[in-house]
Amino acid sequence: MITDERPYVSELFQSLEEKGRQKGREEGREEGREEGREEGRAEAKAEAVLMLLDGRGVEVSQEARERISACRDEEQLNAWLLRAARVDSVEALFS
Repeated sequence: MITDERPYVSELFQSLEEKGRQKGREEGREEGREEGREEGRAEAKAEAVLMLLDGRGVEVSQEARERISACRDEEQLNAWLLRAARVDSVEALFS
């Protein structure tokens, strides 16, 4: 006798589909957390560059502040942070 297996297949499909959705949500949350951490590190480095320049008495224009604050390239921020310890002008920081 042939039985209709569709309800079982349907339940199995729904279960697998839900597991897939859950995994996708978890992966998305982790990606979002990592992006947030990267963004936070970049913001902190930009703030450190500005604090160091301010602490050393280097005049920083609003345009330069915005450029530094908007930067999200950690390599560039690291270079600026090192330079900020020894430059006498923002122009020298950017060169």
